[in-house]
Order: sequence, then structure tokens, then C-alpha cells
Amino acid sequence: MVNGTKLHVFEMERWQSTWENQVEYNLSESGVHPLRVSELLRGEDVEFLNRSLGYVQTNGTEELRKTIAAIYPRADAGHVLVTNGSSEANFVAVWSFLERRAEVVVMLPNYMQIYGLAKTFGARVKPFRLRETRGEWKPDMQAFRRAVGRRTRLIAVCNPNNPTGAVMSEETVDEICDIARKVGAWILSDEVYQGAELDEETAPTFWGRYKKVMVVNGLSKAYGLPGLRVGWIVTTRDLAEKLWSYHDYTTICPTALSDYLARKALDPEMRAKILARTRQILQMNLPIVKDWVERNKESFSFVPPMAGAIAYLKYKLKINSSQFADRLLREKSTLIVPGDHFGMDGYLRVGYGSPREYLTVGLNRISELVEEIKKGRMRQEESI
Repeated sequence: MVNGTKLHVFEMERWQSTWENQVEYNLSESGVHPLRVSELLRGEDVEFLNRSLGYVQTNGTEELRKTIAAIYPRADAGHVLVTNGSSEANFVAVWSFLERRAEVVVMLPNYMQIYGLAKTFGARVKPFRLRETRGEWKPDMQAFRRAVGRRTRLIAVCNPNNPTGAVMSEETVDEICDIARKVGAWILSDEVYQGAELDEETAPTFWGRYKKVMVVNGLSKAYGLPGLRVGWIVTTRDLAEKLWSYHDYTTICPTALSDYLARKALDPEMRAKILARTRQILQMNLPIVKDWVERNKESFSFVPPMAGAIAYLKYKLKINSSQFADRLLREKSTLIVPGDHFGMDGYLRVGYGSPREYLTVGLNRISELVEEIKKGRMRQEESI
């Protein structure tokens, strides 16, 4: 219980954490195939092995915070709080803003952490949705305008979006900022997929458009370094200082080794190489997904993602998405994310950032289950 409110179960995280290391084919991951430590160190093994395993500065070393700040125009180390993954960044931000009866406007579908935390803290959650129109996922801005009011304390968005892979335009980002400005609401922008765009044009950030902004990012998705558990918040100096005090109650600080390796990863030259690798993987693998959808078009369709290693597939089968995912897990040892986990039955989220052969076999296992479901239904109909 939190503030007398029952904990809102984070279904997707529990589903993935339970099974992702138990299956033969994990297509639930939304990032690219992870890098190895040796690919970051560039022959610096001795220096790495001699690192002291003490505490680092609890908001991240100044060197790491300066390196992160350099990604954001007119930011410096004082604007940055380093966290253990972007999920902790989201938690700290939401915790600091929400209490019972606070009002938060949340983009859906979305990584459901912020939605669940807001519910748990007893906030009033008002969603606005992305709509599929003319082959694109776009925010319903009329619904957004209706949702935001003078009591709105926080607006939570995800750009690029999880699970659709959609990217908001500069104009839409500016419009959201303008609406937030009119009511004085803060914006929490989860930008963890920035850098994983298919067309290599970086998705617009909310940073620098409006003072009351918290930008969350990290090394898990676009950088292929989820095992480092390094995330960050970029915001005003005053709020970064305040959020640091909340961070004191959670994991205290990043690990010394993760802080060190994050500095290596975010060195401008290395960062460029890592993001180029990510985009190459996506550009090579998305055609595999497109071809698979075309071959299975009687059952599946999708809007190709603009960013991220995630394909949000719409299906025509008469089966609940969680039931489909459970059967795929148990009968085919293959893991995907059901649309139910985003509040959207009739969809499946499939990650395509893995090695090509691995991805192909995983997709073929989905096809096998589809055929078995169809044959089973035909036998049922024949027996009636």
C-alpha cells in the first residue's frame, strides 16, 4: 500500500523479468543486441580492472554529468541527475511530483511505469492516446487539449514512443509545450529511444523548448547497454537538486563500474559509433519484419516504426493477446509482449533488435503458433 492506495501491478516488467532468461527466443526486448564490455574499453582492460569499487558521487560523477550535459544545448552538470536506469529516473521524477488527488496527463500507449506509479500514488490519471491514421501513429491533440487543465501537475510523454515506434513532429512537441505553459504544468519526456531512429534524423527533444521540462534518457535502448543500468534526468538546476534528495532514498548512487563505462560510451566519438551500430541493426532487421508481415498478412498488419527496435503488430486472430503470448511462451519457448500490457488487446509488441537468424527463427515460431490456432479453430467448427 502507498498512501492507502494498492500497488498497481507492472504487468509487462513482471512478465519479461520472469521469462526473458528462460526462453529459447526472447523477442520481448525493445533495444538492440547488447554490446560487450570489451567493445567499450578499446584495450584499457588494466585501467578498468584497477578501478576502485567504492561509492561514486551519489548524483553521478561530475565527469559523467558533464558528458551527458554536452548532449543537450545550454545544459551543464548541474542540470543532470544520474540514476540506475531510466526506470529509476521515471520513479524519482513521479515520486517527487505526485500525491493523492494530483492530476497527471499520460500519453497512451506507453511504457506503463509512469501510469502505474501515478495510480499507486493515488493521482488522478487522465490519458490521451496515439491514434493510427493514414499509416501513422499520431497523438490525438484534441483529446490532449481536453485532458489538460488548471489542476494538471504533470504531463508524461514518450518520444520516440514505446510500443509504436512513432516519433512526434517538431510542431506537435511545440504544441504540447505551449499547452503545458498555459497551465504551468511540468512535462516528463521519456526519450530513451532517441538515437534509434530509422532515418537517422534525431527525434525532437522537449529540452530547451519550455522551462518546466524533465527529460529522461539512458543507455538501455538506443545504446544497447541495458546491463549498465545507467539513466539520467536533465532538468532545471533547482529541480535536479531536489530530485537528488529523492534519489538519496532509493539506490543512493550508480555503481562505480557503470559510471566509468557510461563515460566511455558517451564519449562523443564512441557515442557516434554506438548509435551508428544501432541504426545499422534496425535498418537491416526491419525488412525481415516487413517481409514476415507480408507473408502473414491474413493475420497481421503494422505501421512500420520510425524509431526503436519494436514492431507493434495488429492481428486478426480470435484470441486474447495475453493468451496468445502465453501459448507462444509455453508451446514455442518464445517471448513477446501482449498488447494487454499496454491496455490494447489485439496487438503484440515484437522486438527486432536481435541477430538476424535469431529474429527469423523467433518470427517463424509465431507463424507456427498462428497456423496451429487456425487449424484448431477449423477442427472446432467442423465438429459443431
